[in-house]
Order: sequence, then C-alpha cells, then structure tokens
Amino acid sequence: MQSPKVLAVILAGGEGSRLHELTDDRVKPALRFGGTYRLIDVALSNLAGSGITDVWIVEQYLPHSLNDHLANGRPWDLDRHHGGLQLLAPFTGATGEGFAEGNSDSLWRHRKRIAGFGADVVLVLSADHLYTAALDEVVAGHVEAGADLTIVTTRTSGDPSQHAVVRSSPDGSVTAFDYKPDEPASDVVATEILCFDAGALTSALDHLHDELGSLGDYGEDLVPWFVEHRRTRVHAFDGYWTDMGTLASYWRAHMELLDGTGVELDDPERPIRSAQPQLVPARVTGGAEVADSLLSPGSRVSGRVRHSVIGPGVVVDEGASLHDCVVLDEAHIGSGVHLQGCIVDVGARVSEPGERGGPSRVTLVDSRGDVSADDERP
Repeated sequence: MQSPKVLAVILAGGEGSRLHELTDDRVKPALRFGGTYRLIDVALSNLAGSGITDVWIVEQYLPHSLNDHLANGRPWDLDRHHGGLQLLAPFTGATGEGFAEGNSDSLWRHRKRIAGFGADVVLVLSADHLYTAALDEVVAGHVEAGADLTIVTTRTSGDPSQHAVVRSSPDGSVTAFDYKPDEPASDVVATEILCFDAGALTSALDHLHDELGSLGDYGEDLVPWFVEHRRTRVHAFDGYWTDMGTLASYWRAHMELLDGTGVELDDPERPIRSAQPQLVPARVTGGAEVADSLLSPGSRVSGRVRHSVIGPGVVVDEGASLHDCVVLDEAHIGSGVHLQGCIVDVGARVSEPGERGGPSRVTLVDSRGDVSADDERP
C-alpha cells in the first residue's frame, strides 16, 4: 500500500498568558526547557524522528522570538529544497486575513493553503507539550482504520479538568469529548495531537465557519463536530506526556527531568534535537557545591546548587544557594540569595540577600529580580 502524503501543522502562535512574565517577551514555544532546549524542539524532533518532513509552523504572537532559533529547520534535517519547514504568518489581502482568535481559527485562515498542498493526512500538533512519540504509528493507525479524525489520548496524573476528557468504546471509537469539564468522567485526556483526513478537515472548517460565523479553539468547535458527525477514534499513548502551560507544570517537568522520571532528551531511538548555543563549557569554581543538577554551557557556578537546572550564561555567586530551581539564560544570582522552588526569568539580577520561594510553592522571579507570581506545587 502506498504511504499517505502527510502534512504536519504545528500551532505556535499562542500568548501563553498562564506563564506570566515568562512569555511577556517571547512566544511560549521559544521558552527554554532542560537548560539549552526550547519547547518547539519537542514537536519538531518527534516529527523528524517519525520521518514526517513536510512541517508548517503557524505563528502569530512574537514570531521573531522563535524564528532565529528555527534556523530554517536545519537542526531537525528539515531544510530541504522540496518540502521541509515552512512558517505561516498572519496575512492580509485574501479570505482569512487578520489575526486568529484560537487554534481552529488558525487552521481555517490557512485552510486554502492546506487544501492546495494535496496531503492525504494533516497532523496537527501544539508546540507546548513534552513527550516522545512515534507519530508515524499514529498516522498508520489512522489510515488503516479509515478514520476522519484520530485523537491521541493519555492518562494524566494531574487535574483532568484542565484538559479535554475523552471517552471511547472498546473498538476505539470516540463516544464523548468533554472540553475542560467541571466534573471529569475519567483521567483519559486528549494530548492535542490530532490526525485528520485532509479533505474532511478543510470541508469541516468551511462548514463550521459558515454555520457559526467564526471559529475559536478546536476543543470547543472543531473536535466536538467531528465526534458527532464523522468517524473519530482514539490512539492511546502510554509514554510520558505533560502540558507545559502553567508555572507549576513547567517547574514540575524540570524536576521530573532531573529525577529521571520525565522525558528522555537523549533517547537514542528518538532524541530531542535543538539548535544549541555556541558557548564555552560550564565552569564550577572555588568552593562550589553542585548535586543532581544540569549546568548549561556558558554558566559559572561558585555557590551551592542542588536539584536545579541552570541555563546558558547563568552566574551563581559564592554564598548563593539554589534548591529545586529553574534558572534561565543570563540570570545572575548574587551572594546571600537563597532560592527554593523558583523559576528565574531570562536576564534577572537577583542581588538583594534573603530567601525567596519555599517547599510548597513554585515562585517566579521576574527579569527585575522581583517575586511576581507563584503557584502551588503540583
């Protein structure tokens, strides 16, 4: 049987407001993870590792914060003469012009280009989730089943009401799709990896836009329509998956990475690739103490660092201490500063001695060095 022609569409245009100041100056997919990686690397690496090479990234909010990193797709072997990585920006002068109000709306605005590509299958991904998955197997199962939509699902250990809860019959057919329900029926949730029949997708977008007048998020309009009117099935995923949409989940994913219970960045079968910063190796000086931590290139540590992730160019002075922290690029932690359970924003200068954070909260230290937000630890 001939392999289907697959187009992957990564939705990377959201503001990420639940991450507070971390996304004031950058789109969420450009946010660091694991020191030197960025969130967009996850979707791109999973696609490249699955042999899917026609990849479009839909941008809107602060695209310049992402474009330099993408490097025309080179780190993921997507810089090709035919196909490869393409960026889709908002446009004017044709139907669909303007700024999207949600992910369904984003797809509708680019539907003519999607239809013109001539794909058999459109794989839609979000750019702010952490996982490694065989997406080629998702596509193969979708085609074999003759489905119009395949929803990749997983069991969450967090709060299912923050996701779309999916119920299915023994044969895999979706029987109910409840978007962020107040009383979740189970812990099985959608991962926001959606595999569509291309023709069914574009016709549904046009139909819904005509019927509703405008579209929003696909959890509210597009996916429920498919569940009600088209053949929709689940593809159960049993590996590690987490949504990085809040301070608490962003922090937790880093702690799980350090503990060896999270995503495996260097899985030899499906490694996460990235455009890494070209900096000198990390330096540990004087009486520094470092344990159970990741130190990125260009960092310099003279203080005490325990169970923390230190980003590129970070300086931790002698007399400073960090525990369960995520410190982003070029931050400077001064002597006498003691941080626990903190996320420190890019370029922050934390110089006023004292304690910040604690054992029960995830605390954001913003670029001014001030505590500006916190969440309960998950």
